[in-house]
Amino acid sequence: MDTPVPNPVLNISCYLFVPLPDAAALRDLLHARAVAAQLKGTILIAQEGINMFLAGDADAVRDFVAQLQQDARFATLEPKESWSDHQPFRKMLVKVKNEIIRMNMPAIRPAAGRAPAVTPQTLHRWLAQGHDDEGRPVVTLDTRNDFEVDQGTFDDAIDWRITKFTEFPDALRTHKRELEGKTVVSFCTGGIRCEKAAILMREEGVDHVYQLEGGILKYFELTDGAHYHGGCFVFDQREVLGVKLDAVPLIHGTGSPEE
Repeated sequence: MDTPVPNPVLNISCYLFVPLPDAAALRDLLHARAVAAQLKGTILIAQEGINMFLAGDADAVRDFVAQLQQDARFATLEPKESWSDHQPFRKMLVKVKNEIIRMNMPAIRPAAGRAPAVTPQTLHRWLAQGHDDEGRPVVTLDTRNDFEVDQGTFDDAIDWRITKFTEFPDALRTHKRELEGKTVVSFCTGGIRCEKAAILMREEGVDHVYQLEGGILKYFELTDGAHYHGGCFVFDQREVLGVKLDAVPLIHGTGSPEE
């Protein structure tokens, strides 16, 4: 017996770092496909990869992804799914950008090689036991903007109060000593920022660095959410998702989503 769908609108988010020299042509193709499928959301394309936030009828969303995965470059896309009782986006936008997440560090190229990752289940276990599998203290590093962190984060997470991701490299250089002797797990909403952050940290000489595979949203999906307090800010009209991936109230007075 099929599990009933809790709400009628399927929301997905996913990204992939992969060389896309034909970004401009892809913009027109994907926009036409999405509009024809009556989807709404935002797709960002750059020469470094793709970042998607889409919502609509479940079959239409999944068909769109399946068609995209027929292109070998996108075969490994793994969307994170959640549900809402209304369409959280106003329109369908497909944009070509210099970076799918702006860091202003062109030498950081995840498509050329990722930093090591840990699964949500592994991080959950490490936080419960207080150390990694080699006995090293574990710290989580929030790579999101300050107003996002204020909606919720991991217990005792390191938060450098950046207001945009381009500030992360300077913040790292200022605070790098704090990370010595620890296993550092960088995290963000869905994985895209912490992937770049983990590569940069390794290049800057931080020895034991991992990224949280799939970010906070995947942690909510695959664990009970323990060791995390509050919700996760998302860039659509739902604003904040709780551990059960449902919309929860926004904590006001904590900033604005500029980048």
